[in-house]
Amino acid sequence: MIHSGYSPRDYKGSLVPPLFQTSTFVFDTAEQGGSRFAGEEDGYIYTRLGNPTVQAFEKRIAELEGAESALAFSSGMAAVSAILFSLVKTGGHVLCSQGVYGCTYGLLKLMEESFEIGHSFSPMESAREVTEAIRPNTTCIFIETPINPTMKLVDLQMVAEVAKERGIPVVVDNTFCSPYLQNPLELGCDVSLHSATKYICGHGDVIAGVAAGKADFMKKVAMSAQKDMGGVLSPFDAWLLLRGIKTLAVRMDRHCENTEKIFRYLKEHTKVKAIYYPGDSEKKDYSIAKKQMKQPGGLISFAIEGTKETALKFMNELRLIKIAVSLGDAETLVQHPATMTHSGVSPEDREKMGISDALIRLSIGLEAWEDIRDDLEQALEKA
Repeated sequence: MIHSGYSPRDYKGSLVPPLFQTSTFVFDTAEQGGSRFAGEEDGYIYTRLGNPTVQAFEKRIAELEGAESALAFSSGMAAVSAILFSLVKTGGHVLCSQGVYGCTYGLLKLMEESFEIGHSFSPMESAREVTEAIRPNTTCIFIETPINPTMKLVDLQMVAEVAKERGIPVVVDNTFCSPYLQNPLELGCDVSLHSATKYICGHGDVIAGVAAGKADFMKKVAMSAQKDMGGVLSPFDAWLLLRGIKTLAVRMDRHCENTEKIFRYLKEHTKVKAIYYPGDSEKKDYSIAKKQMKQPGGLISFAIEGTKETALKFMNELRLIKIAVSLGDAETLVQHPATMTHSGVSPEDREKMGISDALIRLSIGLEAWEDIRDDLEQALEKA
């Protein structure tokens, strides 16, 4: 998190990776330019095709994920779309976990309507269930775990074993965990991707995505989705991410510590109807959390006693906690999935995903946990 992917001796002893804020790179000769474009000589050409600051970030993520290679993108959804479009074709099918981020859902609908690429959802609770959900034209399995916003878990090793028997690649949106808490590739999956905007950045000042996997596949993605579609990360954002990721471990430890305490507080509250958290030992997914996550993470979802209006009133009464749809920032954030992140999901599919109008998602920040608790308490009293 602090040293990988960069050596000061390569850049005049600079402790911090330099920011190469340039669009293009100069060739020594015309012949050198031709050689680089032909792939006969290594070297930088144009920042959309590679940049030293961006590559330092990519190397660091690859190291953290235990991957051969990583690619950085201009957003988390740029990473999702680049990976999916590199794995599917017209007439194909994507098998998904029972719940995905609202914009991933929107992309799947677009792929279905515009490119005749189908998708379906499965709880993926057993090898048999996964096997039965795979179709002859399934070319990719896409998983979120924990699932946004229900915190449901999927056993990645189990799914990867089923998929490997059939030669189907498994892609995992690892955003909620970060590479510090979960490493899908070590469990047999093929690609781990993130909205780097969240925990990897940690400071709410970057929009970015990143994906990690085998070198040959990532090169294919780079040559198609990145080179030709152009959803690449800017050098300045990569520089900020390199700064943010240095504190990933200490931040995640504090996020997790605060979240466990807030979970225990909310679990006993009379106005909380149901609570969803990977560290809840009373839930059946707890064994999966213990198996594949180092800690339960920094997010909690809970259903408040009442209606949608009750949930919105509670949110409006909060003072310290901010109403915003991101997560992983130093600040504690709250959002209402049914009207915000998952508003584009049909009511029928939201119900299948377990997203009720009373569901609220909390991203627990780095504040003193007592301050977070006190704000929740005063808002719940007024809701």
